[in-house]
Amino acid sequence: MTTRSTLIISEHTPVPALPAEGRIGVIAPAGPAALEAEKALQWMRMRGYSLRIFPGVLENDGYLAGSDEVRLKDLHEAFTDPAIDAILCLRGGYGSPRLLDRIDYELLRRHAKPFVGYSDITALHLAISRYSGFVTFHGPMLNADLLGDKQQPTEASLFSMLRGQLKAGSLLAHPVAYPLTTIEPGIALGRLQGGNLSMIAATLGTPFEIDADGIILFIEDINEPLYRIDRLLTHLRLAGKLNRLRGVLAGDVAGVDSEALAQLLKQTFAPFGIPVLAGWRSGHCDPNLTLPMGALVTLDAGSKTLVLEQDVVVKP
Repeated sequence: MTTRSTLIISEHTPVPALPAEGRIGVIAPAGPAALEAEKALQWMRMRGYSLRIFPGVLENDGYLAGSDEVRLKDLHEAFTDPAIDAILCLRGGYGSPRLLDRIDYELLRRHAKPFVGYSDITALHLAISRYSGFVTFHGPMLNADLLGDKQQPTEASLFSMLRGQLKAGSLLAHPVAYPLTTIEPGIALGRLQGGNLSMIAATLGTPFEIDADGIILFIEDINEPLYRIDRLLTHLRLAGKLNRLRGVLAGDVAGVDSEALAQLLKQTFAPFGIPVLAGWRSGHCDPNLTLPMGALVTLDAGSKTLVLEQDVVVKP
């Protein structure tokens, strides 16, 4: 039975910063992946952190990393364990939506801490945002990103965010090697929400759909041809989710021609008269930058900048 609150939370609080020599918990709320445990432990030790690998990470139930019961238990325990300072997901795939109506969101709210992932983990970002009300992080996961040696600033972006080195007023830097594209100029202030476009669309019509009122919408995807991206964006438009956006930050859509994508983004969002900036490297791409979901940001599409307007983590 779900224990989610009926309250949709509009203000998103920061979470405790990851301390030096902190302990990171790894969970697998979605799909399985073969993890070299000793390699993972050594990787973290070299950066000054210890690691707790939860049981579901080492299980394999077809396309799921363990049963729903195991994955849910790991999620709850990772939040309630006082020795865990931050939670990192193993990988995406599929499985997170199966947990949404069974999560104790009040428990998560009482034990808020940095929670990191992307892809299928978007479902958890949306649900935690709605019913627990703290900032989470759309960022690299253990297997494919950190242990997969994705190029900098993937790692640096993650740890500078979690350690609290980025304060209110900080510019979120983007690598100059990957130029951004202004689709529609303008400046907008709003809470950053979103993630994987396919997952955002999949939650529509459920109690866990995105609250798009007054937000800066972030979208990214992979293995979806242009016509499917069109269909997903049209689904959001017909569901009324684009009517009250303040701006759009489009990430990488792997496999889609950038010029064709830019044209589609312009067709979709120009009628709403909002700023749109494209090409942000976060999600299924290399490098994979960390974004704070639920945080207040200013998007300036003309000058191609994204600025934090609140602290996203706080030090004790």
